[in-house]
Amino acid sequence: MFFVPVYILILGFTIIVDYFAGNLIEKSRERRRKQMLILSLVANIGVLAVFKYYNFLNDNISYLLGYIGFHNHIPYLSILLPIGLSFHTFQAMSYTIEVYRGNQKAEKHFGIYALYVMFYPQLVAGPIERPQNIMHQYHAKHYFDYDDVVSGLRLMLWGYFKKVVIADRLAIYVNTVYNHPDKHSAITLVVATIFFSFQIYCDFSGYSDIAIGIARIMGYKLMTNFKRPYFATSIKEFWSRWHISLSTWFRDYLYIPLGGNRTSAARWYFNIFIVFLISGLWHGASWLFVIWGALHATYQIAEVLFSRLTRGYTSGLWIFSKILSFFNIIITFTLVSLAWIFFRANSLNDAFKVVTNIFTWKKGSFFIGSVSNLFYAVMALSLLFLTEYIQEFHPGSFSLLNNKYKITRHVSYAALVIIILLAGVFNNTQFIYFQF
Repeated sequence: MFFVPVYILILGFTIIVDYFAGNLIEKSRERRRKQMLILSLVANIGVLAVFKYYNFLNDNISYLLGYIGFHNHIPYLSILLPIGLSFHTFQAMSYTIEVYRGNQKAEKHFGIYALYVMFYPQLVAGPIERPQNIMHQYHAKHYFDYDDVVSGLRLMLWGYFKKVVIADRLAIYVNTVYNHPDKHSAITLVVATIFFSFQIYCDFSGYSDIAIGIARIMGYKLMTNFKRPYFATSIKEFWSRWHISLSTWFRDYLYIPLGGNRTSAARWYFNIFIVFLISGLWHGASWLFVIWGALHATYQIAEVLFSRLTRGYTSGLWIFSKILSFFNIIITFTLVSLAWIFFRANSLNDAFKVVTNIFTWKKGSFFIGSVSNLFYAVMALSLLFLTEYIQEFHPGSFSLLNNKYKITRHVSYAALVIIILLAGVFNNTQFIYFQF
């Protein structure tokens, strides 16, 4: 509505369709129930297809027709993509699917259902909530809770630190390098790619922290969306830690219905590939995102094949489990970062330039950029790494923001606020995932 006020009608349309579909699904017999579910899914996916994928499909049709000597007369749409469309569309679909499956009662109160779709903390970038987790909380009476307020504010503070101090500072370096990839050396491109891995993590997980914190202040409990994903020892584990609300959505509503891993090996690999290709397209109407999804599918299938080949050979290596875990973390992070190249690049041509220049080890000087910017970014990253390392490997051993001593907590709050004010980048940079 901020950009195009009439866009509120998009939400209004899907909310009305899904509200009545949910109630009719609950009341009707099997055939009618399925019809109502299909109606709901078509309405939601249809809105997503028009606003997000229409021009992408049209571009590809134009290319194919042009290749064989024909002209595409289908007009393009000059429309702005509504912020957060993919998020609230997927949340709305989860409601009617769960009602159809019998896991959730249809919501009779229209305002409560509208709130489920439009709950402002997580409306534009998640977490994508399930009705079982959040719907009953809208019916409950909420009272002021000091511990919830403190906990929520603490989460918000940490989220703002990750966003404006780490993500937005790293963005300055990453944007400079990725906007002209052909001008930079391999080492510069490697550093920029690693920086982007942390930029997108701190940007998105920072938003999740802020959203969860805001909701908690008001007494609402939203699901955890990130669990230190760069400490994952495999791609499969990475996806159990990264954007958990989306990865579990695809697991429950696409992967398992396709048959999951309870099929032949060939069909299992096909299911993995389909899920990741659609996940890539969910992130954006571009072949860059399709390649990004295909890479993650390839990683997962390769992991499955490799684990089968090495089964029985690693059972005696338990003594080296720590060393193996360390190398697995490094390998997983490297593979994920390689895939992020296609997520970040401005075009397919730029993405292949980055990959080519890295693997051919293009010579040249290392780009530093602003020394102060690089210093602040590295220091903030060090604090993030130290904090998450303690949380991952020594949980409960030490914490500044959640310390048992009041003076330590308050000094830590003040220090973090000062760091945000002095080292933060305040240039109206949007959250990366707003575009999805």
